[in-house]
Order: sequence, then C-alpha cells, then structure tokens
Amino acid sequence: MKVLVINAGSSSLKYQLIDMEGEKVLAKGICERIGLDDGIFTHKAYGNAWKSTPTMRNHTEAFAQVRLALTQGEGKVIDDLSEVNAIGHRVVQGGAKYDCSVVINDEVIKDIEAYKALAPLHNPAALQGIEAATATFGSEITQVAVFDTSFHQTMEPKAYMFGLPYEYYEKYGVRRYGFHGTSHRYVSARCAELLGGAEGKRIITCHIGSGSSFAAIKDGKVVDTTMGMTPLDGFMMGTRSGGFDPSVVTFLMEKEGLTPKQMDDIMNKKSGMLGISGQFNDDRDIDAAIKRGDERSKLAWDMRSYQIIKYIGSYVAALGGLDGLVFTAGVGENQPKLRAEVIEALGYLGMKLDAKANEVHGQEMLITAADSTIPAWVIPTDEEMVIARDTAALA
Repeated sequence: MKVLVINAGSSSLKYQLIDMEGEKVLAKGICERIGLDDGIFTHKAYGNAWKSTPTMRNHTEAFAQVRLALTQGEGKVIDDLSEVNAIGHRVVQGGAKYDCSVVINDEVIKDIEAYKALAPLHNPAALQGIEAATATFGSEITQVAVFDTSFHQTMEPKAYMFGLPYEYYEKYGVRRYGFHGTSHRYVSARCAELLGGAEGKRIITCHIGSGSSFAAIKDGKVVDTTMGMTPLDGFMMGTRSGGFDPSVVTFLMEKEGLTPKQMDDIMNKKSGMLGISGQFNDDRDIDAAIKRGDERSKLAWDMRSYQIIKYIGSYVAALGGLDGLVFTAGVGENQPKLRAEVIEALGYLGMKLDAKANEVHGQEMLITAADSTIPAWVIPTDEEMVIARDTAALA
C-alpha cells in the first residue's frame, strides 16, 4: 500500500509518498508561495532534489505539480496516480469531538469547517488540501484526517478547563486542546518501548522547535500539555510569546490603540525569542549572537530555558514522578546546549548528563549517564509516519 501524506498550509503544501511495506519514503517535497507569482516547488527522491519556480494560483495547481513530479521526469516514483491507495491529511484542530483519526466524509468536512474559528490559520488550509486532493485523485480515493488535537483528548477537565465562566466553554468551546499531538504520540510511544512498555510509565515529551509544546504522559495517555486553545500558550517560542498575565493584553490594546487582530499578530509573530532579542527567532542565530556578547539574545535564551525547566518541574509534580524525558523537533533534536542546561537543572531528581552522548544531532540517543536515576533521550519525531500509519489502518 502506498499512502500520500499531505500537510497543507495557507500558502504551502508539504507531501510524502510512503510505501507502507517497509515504511519507505519514496518521495517528498514542498510547494511554497502558493497564490503568488513566484512559487517554489521542491521534489526529493532517490537521494536527489529538484527545484522549480512554477506559478501555483491555488492548492489544486500545487497538486498538479506534485502529480507531475511523482509520475514523470527524473524524480518519478510511480507510473500512475492510481498506485496511490489513500491520502492522509494533517488537520490541526479537531475540537473535543475527535479523539482519533477518521475517514473524511461530508460530516468530517463540516466539522473541520466549524472548528476553523479555533484554528483560523490552519483548518481552512487543511480544507483546501482536501479539496485539491479530491480534484486531483477523484472522490473514490480514501482520505483520512489525522488531528493534532486528538492525542490530547485524554486530559481530564481539571487540566483542560480555564478559570473563566463555564458558559464560554459551553457556548464557544473555550478550553485547552493542545497541539503537536502526532509528534508527542510518536516519540512517547518510542520512549515507552525503550522503557519496556507504557503501563505505569510517566513520560514528559519536549517538542521544541519554532513552535514548541510539552506533554505529560502517564500509561500512554496525556495528562496535561502546554499549548492551550491555540498554539500560543505554554513557554516562549521563536516568535510566540507563550503564556503571560492576560491583563497585559487589554493594557497594551488600550495604551497602543491596538485591534484584536493587531494584538494577536504581536503575540504570535513578533514576540518570543524574536521579540526579546529584537533580531532573531532562529536558535542558531541567537547562539551566535550570544557568543558575540549580545545581551538581549542571552536574555531571550535564559528566559526560555528557565520557563522550560519550570514546566518540566510542574509536570513531574503532576505525574507524581518521572520515568523518562524526551527531546524532539528541530531545536530539541539539534541543540545540545539547551538539553544540557535542562538536564543539569534537573540534577535534584538525580538526573545526570552524558556530555559526549549529548553532542548528537538529529538521531536517537540516550543522553543521560549510566547512573542517572531518570533516562533522557533524543528521539527524532516522524509525524508523517504517524499520519501514514493511521491512514493505512483506516483505508
């Protein structure tokens, strides 16, 4: 069985074609700048990459590029689209209704549409991806929605409710949903495997990238997670503020004369590491600036590290202990300095860093010493494989 995995953004479309026999990635790529004249299309197969600059006015035209790349030219991996057996879509927001992946039908499409108020940047893009896939492959092919939020639906009300009037939960669904669910699911399952099984195990998974979230997991089920109703909550990220005193929002709106959209833009796109450093949101740039003596970059780094350590400590308390810690995603997998700071700060739990092992980049590795009371791993995430597996199981 061959599964096409789709992750559609408002102006982008990422894809992977995976042969589920051996779980081999046959090809992958990305359409960028959809809707603009200067589009960018990158296709990778057989260890090579091909880049072109087609104009893609919409996601259907982007799918046309994907179809051509998969079936024609040097990067061809199939003879015909009929060889694709099913399509799996990443959908960010599934609300409280969807606690697992589902075959897409008219009801599911209506629900994704209904939840777009909770994910205005992501759910409409997912719908565009589904519509474009249907236009390209026809209505008969099985399409599956894999929700970022579904893995977190095991949280109890005490963890997902906010301290606001209950009527807002009833009327608008205002609550904690959590995100990066496919990533947390993948790496926590692998960690549980390394620990000998999920039962009785308390695991904290740290997905740290440009967007970041943690999950506290017990017996394979999420107890709590850092992101809230939107991906803005939690600790400071690349351009997102993370959580802070909500009165600051109304204070700044009044002082600066900001609209809700302008305030949202500040918190999501102009804050975090970028807002504090004034220059950078990429860890590599921040680290280089620190080495040059830039104090604001050092402050941004220290703030994030401090917040990360606080969250892990609170989750250890919520879980009643810790059996395994996981670092994943772009920063988590490739930033030894940050991992070292976190593990050394957790020395009070008996955790000990293996400094040599911790130098690893982007590959699975136990990074704590043999006499550490709690093991910590770097486990590269594979969200696309989670989507492919769910899709294959439902097709």
